[in-house]
Amino acid sequence: MSMRVHQLAKELGVTSKELIDKLHSLKIEVKGHMSALDDDTAFLVKEELKPKKAKPKAKEKAQKKTKDSEPKVKIEIKTEEKKAEAKVEEKVEEKKPEEIKEEPRPAPEPAPEPKVLKIDFPIVIKDIAIKLGVRPAELLKKLLDRKVLVTINQALDEESARSICEDFGYTIEKLPSFEEAFLEGLDKTVDPKKLIPRAPVVTFMGHVDHGKTSLLDAIRKTKVADKEAGGITQHIGAYEVMLPKGSVTFLDTPGHAAFTAMRARGANVTDIVVLVVAADDGIMPQTIEAINHARAAGVTIVVAINKIDKQNINLDKVKKQLAEQDLNPEEWGGKTITVGVSAKTGQGIDTLLEMLLLEAELLELKANPEQSAVGVVIEAELSKGKGPIATVLVSNGTLKIGDTVMAGLNYGRIKAMLDDKGRRVMSAGPVKPVEILGLSGVPHAGERFYVIADEKKARDIVASRQMEAVKKKLAGKTSKVTLEELYNKVKAGEIKELKTVIKADVQGSLEAIKDSLKKLSTDEVKLSVMHSQVGDINESDIMLASASNAIIIGFHVNATSEASALAKQEEVEIRIYSIIYEIVNEIQAAMEGMLEPVIEEIFLGRAEVKQVFNVSKTGVVAGCFISKGRIPRDAVCKLIREKEIVFKGKMSSLKHFKDDLKEAKEGFECGISLGFKDIQKGDLIEAVEIRKVARKLK
Repeated sequence: MSMRVHQLAKELGVTSKELIDKLHSLKIEVKGHMSALDDDTAFLVKEELKPKKAKPKAKEKAQKKTKDSEPKVKIEIKTEEKKAEAKVEEKVEEKKPEEIKEEPRPAPEPAPEPKVLKIDFPIVIKDIAIKLGVRPAELLKKLLDRKVLVTINQALDEESARSICEDFGYTIEKLPSFEEAFLEGLDKTVDPKKLIPRAPVVTFMGHVDHGKTSLLDAIRKTKVADKEAGGITQHIGAYEVMLPKGSVTFLDTPGHAAFTAMRARGANVTDIVVLVVAADDGIMPQTIEAINHARAAGVTIVVAINKIDKQNINLDKVKKQLAEQDLNPEEWGGKTITVGVSAKTGQGIDTLLEMLLLEAELLELKANPEQSAVGVVIEAELSKGKGPIATVLVSNGTLKIGDTVMAGLNYGRIKAMLDDKGRRVMSAGPVKPVEILGLSGVPHAGERFYVIADEKKARDIVASRQMEAVKKKLAGKTSKVTLEELYNKVKAGEIKELKTVIKADVQGSLEAIKDSLKKLSTDEVKLSVMHSQVGDINESDIMLASASNAIIIGFHVNATSEASALAKQEEVEIRIYSIIYEIVNEIQAAMEGMLEPVIEEIFLGRAEVKQVFNVSKTGVVAGCFISKGRIPRDAVCKLIREKEIVFKGKMSSLKHFKDDLKEAKEGFECGISLGFKDIQKGDLIEAVEIRKVARKLK
C-alpha cells in the first residue's frame, strides 16, 4: 500500500508544504501533495520526524564515572598540553599585526555616482536649463541641431528631455504623480506581522456545456443555473463557500474574455483555475482556449473531469488529451491534479475541495485585514431602482459601510453592502465578494478600487483621471504593439518578446505558421505564440491579445464584427494574410525596420446606380443617387454587384446634368463615368481614399 503526501502530513500534524520541504532535504523526490509514498519511505519519514526520546542523564553519569576512575596523572598531562598550546597561540597572535603591516592594501576607490535629475513632466526648457546649470540658449542650440524649433517657455516632451539631459551627463527620473504616490502607499501592507492566511480565489473555466455552473451549483447547494437564461451563465458571479477547513471564493465567468478582461486592466484576481472537462466530450476548442488564458495569467490549474456518472466513458482518454496539452496528471508522473467529479450525483466534489485547499496551502496566500481596503471590481451594472451597483472582491483590508471608495473614473460613499446571498452586511474582509451601492458611475470589470479617508482627495484623483482619459481619446495614441512600431520599440528596449495569437482555417496551416514564426526569434526579441486555434477571430482572442500585449495573425480567416469593434476599442492589431511566407516576411521586415508602408482604404461615400446611359462621347454613364457620405471627383471607386467587387479604379467624370462636379454629397443625384462598360442598374459605387501609413523609423 502507498500513502499520499497530504495524508502523511495530516497524520504527522504538519502542513503539506513543510513535509514536502523535509522530504526534499532527505533527498526523497516528490512533485506535490498528491505524490504517493511507499510503506518503507513513509515509515522512515515517520521515524525521522518522530520526537526522539532523549536519555542524556544516564549517559552523563556513565561519562562522569569513567572520568573519575581515570588516574589524575592524565589530567595533569592534559593541563600541560593545554598550556603549551596557549603559548603557541600567543606567539601567533603576536605575529599577526606584523603581517598586516607588511601587506598593506590600498582602499578601493568609490564608484562615481550617476547624476540623476528628478523631473515632474511637463517641464519648460527654462526650468531644465536651471536644473542642468546651463544657459537656456545652449539648450535651444542643441535642440535646433536636432531640427527641433522651440522657444524658451515651451514645454518639452519626456523623450526630448531625456535626450538633451544625456548630452550633459544626466539621467532623468520621473517624479511620481500625486495619484501614483498616494495609491502606492495604499497598496502597501502596513506591517508584515499583521498578514494572516486568506482564502483562495478560484475561477471555473472550460468549454460551453461541460458543467461549470452546475458543478459550482452542486458545491454551493443552490440553484444558480436555473436562474440563468437557458442554463448558461450570463454574468460574472462571485460566491463564498464555507468549508470545515476554511473558505473558498469562487468566480463563475461567462467566458474566457471576461476572465482576461480583468487581467488586461492589471487585475490578476484568480489564484487557482479549475479547468472543467466533460468525461464524455474530452478536450474541446474552448478548453484549449481556457488553458491558454490560464497559462497567460500564470495561475495554478486543477482539472475537474465532470460527468463521470455517465456510461461508457474513458477517463484515460481524457487524461491522455490533457497530457498532450502539457497538463500531465500526477498519477502519470506529472504535476497536474485531476479529480473525477459528478455535478449530478456529487461524487468527487469533497476531494476536489480538499485539493483546492491543499493547493492554497502551498501558495501561502496572505492578506492584512487591518489596512485601508483595496480590491478589484468583478462586475458592475446600472440598476433602475438602486443606481450603479458594483460587485467587488476585497484583496486587502476591511471594507465598511460609509467608506469612501474610488474605482476607475468613479467614486462615492458606500450606502449599502450585500453578500453573495443578497443579505445586508456591515463589513467585508479579505477575499469576500460583496455588492456595493453608492458609486457615482459604473466602473469597468477588473478596475482596482481603493478606500480613501479624504473624500476631496478621491474627487481630485477622479477628476485628474477623467482629464487624462479625454486627452488619450483625443490623442488617439496606442500603447499596444504594432508591426509598424515594433522596430523602434525593440531598439528602445521596450520589447524583449513579441507575443502573437494565431488563427487559421485548417490545422496544417496553423502548425506551419507557428513553426515558421518560432524560427524568427533573435537575441533582441523572442517570438512566442500565446494561443493558436482553427476558426475566425473572436472577442476572446482580442481580450487575450489585449491582456498579453500581443498582435493577432489571421490566415484565410475573418474577424467577427464584434471582435473588430473590440479590437478598435482595445487598440489590438489584427493582420489577415492569405500566403504564409507573407506573414514571415512582414514580421521579419518589421524586426529589421524594413517594413513597407501599410495601405489603408478610408470609406468616403456610397452611390446607388438608378439608371445606365450610353453617351456618344463619354461612353457608359451611371445615373446615381448618393445614399451615404460623399463622392469626390478624384476618389478611387469600387463597383459592387451582389457583394462582389466588379471594378476598381479612378472615375472618368462626375457631373450634375452638363456641369462638372468636384464632389457629390449625400442626398443628391449625379452622373458617374468609370470608363467601364459593364455597369448595371442596382449596382453600388463606393468611393474610397487610399492612404499609406508610414512607419516611424529613424
